[in-house]
Amino acid sequence: MNRRKKINQLLKAHAKKASAKLAPKKPKYISKADRLKLSEESSDETIVSPDS
Repeated sequence: MNRRKKINQLLKAHAKKASAKLAPKKPKYISKADRLKLSEESSDETIVSPDS
């Protein structure tokens, strides 16, 4: 591998990492059980709020 190719490869790698940092992040994984809990809590809140 010649010097120019090595330098270009390094520069591309650094640019790729920099653009990855700026990219929007994926949402954190929420397990199925946690999603069910959250949906139950939100449904409980909607039922309670009209009575108040």
